[in-house]
Amino acid sequence: MALEKLLRFGKQLLRVKVVNCNSEESRLCRCLNTFDLVALGVGSTLGAGVYVLAGAVARENSGPAIVLSFLIAALASVLAGLCYAEFGARVPKTGSAYLYSYVTVGELWAFITGWNLILSYIIGTSSVARAWSATFDELIGKHIENFCREYMSMNAPGILAEYPDMFAVFIIITLTGLLAFGVKESAMVNKVFTCINVLVLLFMVISGLVKGTLKNWQIDPEDILHPNYTSNSTVNLTDILPTKESLGVGGFMPFGVTGVLSGAATCFYAFVGFDCIATTGEEVKNPQRAIPIGIVSSLLICFVAYFCVSAALTLMMPYYLLDSNSPLPVAFKYVGWEGATYAVAVGSLCALSTSLLGAMFPMPRVLWAMADDGLLFKFMAKINPRTETPLNATLTSGIGAAIMAFLFDLKDLVDLMSIGTLLAYTLVAACVLVLRYQPDQPSLVYHIANTQEEVELADGISVPSMGILPGVEERFSFRTVLFPQNPEPSTLSGSTVNICASAMGTLILTFSILAVQGGLALWNIAALSVIFMACLVLTFIIWRQPESKTKLSFKVPLLPFIPVISMFVNVYLMMQLDRGTWIRFSVWMALGLLIYFCYGIHHSTEAALVRASRDTEMSGFKRDHELEPMSPEKEAFLHDGINAREEDDRDL
Repeated sequence: MALEKLLRFGKQLLRVKVVNCNSEESRLCRCLNTFDLVALGVGSTLGAGVYVLAGAVARENSGPAIVLSFLIAALASVLAGLCYAEFGARVPKTGSAYLYSYVTVGELWAFITGWNLILSYIIGTSSVARAWSATFDELIGKHIENFCREYMSMNAPGILAEYPDMFAVFIIITLTGLLAFGVKESAMVNKVFTCINVLVLLFMVISGLVKGTLKNWQIDPEDILHPNYTSNSTVNLTDILPTKESLGVGGFMPFGVTGVLSGAATCFYAFVGFDCIATTGEEVKNPQRAIPIGIVSSLLICFVAYFCVSAALTLMMPYYLLDSNSPLPVAFKYVGWEGATYAVAVGSLCALSTSLLGAMFPMPRVLWAMADDGLLFKFMAKINPRTETPLNATLTSGIGAAIMAFLFDLKDLVDLMSIGTLLAYTLVAACVLVLRYQPDQPSLVYHIANTQEEVELADGISVPSMGILPGVEERFSFRTVLFPQNPEPSTLSGSTVNICASAMGTLILTFSILAVQGGLALWNIAALSVIFMACLVLTFIIWRQPESKTKLSFKVPLLPFIPVISMFVNVYLMMQLDRGTWIRFSVWMALGLLIYFCYGIHHSTEAALVRASRDTEMSGFKRDHELEPMSPEKEAFLHDGINAREEDDRDL
């Protein structure tokens, strides 16, 4: 009895959501087109980082080879982008990685994913709002900061910010009102700011190519360190000679391959943000085509922008002189175009505006999707009938972000964004890997298979494989696993992929922990080699299984290699985060799991479907047998069985 209860509880945690992907019905306003999605993705991804990140990475990690760092980072991001694009074509509904996890790996993983996406979006919104406020305040002479420090100072170092940022709160409230007013209006504002940002970046690239010189990609440290060295700059930045360590070995790749890879790990975060496109599934026309195009196109545009800006920057100014905080204004001053700093200021504010919208836009949609599924509080599932937007979820997310921006400095919390984003990327890649190898099942059968839990528990026999003659069952053997005879996915091949994917996830996690923490000890290298070979074997086994022939508008190529590499990159980057970040993550997860087990698991829509199906089945059974004479023994047996099932439900 205890084992049966445990199995049934496990089934509740792993029940999957059934989605009718053929329906065009939507409670939200379908008014976005492909260009809106591309602008949303570019605006969210190509934020203020392009004005700051290139200088910091070029000076400290890569030198002029930062263009290679951005190339490697873009390739790693495209791996995740392709997985999102396939799911956008497969499940064109609102929810992004939360929904993708729900339809594939079950309710608990979906809640964990959605809960961490909420954290990522709320910290992203708050931190970008404070950055917008600081940038604007810098332009007007820091009057806002001085006023707040004098009259509203908060003496709680390490917990609260030095002063409450009233202007950041005003920015978030304004944006919340815009999003509540309508998605079409929000998309129009985003397109305007994104176009201005792209034009400013285009001006910077052309200026850099005009004023730059290839000599800055061919620097010899011996010449720089020579006491008679002089610069062609209009300002004297060489009074203090750089150290030999800051120059590296000179040339195009002054810090070697390790510097390029280190820079690529930092540049990877510059491409975060495209996943907001995946939350528009019920607000875009023809989502199965528009979402994949929007994701891939936005990543391509962002890579070209980052590549060209970093190339122009390192051509204009030697890499060792770049400013880590504001490289573009300093570079224009270096070449004598000080007036161009005003264009940089305008571009920075536009980029921050689109980043803010990109962080704020998906948050209420994830909240709404989770509330609509019953995993979060139902009041957030309300749709405004006039604007056709999730009004309560938008107001809730706006209030939460405003409180965060008002009270906290957020510098120590920014790394938490990375955990939520990388976890979502990892799960989406794993879901693509699993779902592509599952047998195609009609939606009705799929629904029954996920609601009649007691039937699954009672029947422990194998299921006839699809595509094989009825009554002929596949048996597990090395031959059927490595050389499957059926060209279509079967129950056995699907289970094989599930087991291999789960084992590979565990091995990738172990590999990443050892690679980050283990150092170059001989035992560690041997363990890494063994784990790597085991991953290759599991990848080969998955590759041998037949793929689903379901027609989709977009499919990830080179399966299973692209999802596996994406999982490895994301988990490895997660393991590089510091201990304090993981402690904060644990606190946030504890709060989320408390909400799930106290509220979500009992109010889940899928749980309601299970109970409804069970009641329908029992009432039909009673109608069919109420006219039949029933022996006392049979009546007592059925009565005891129903009572036992009700007691199990109450225990859960």
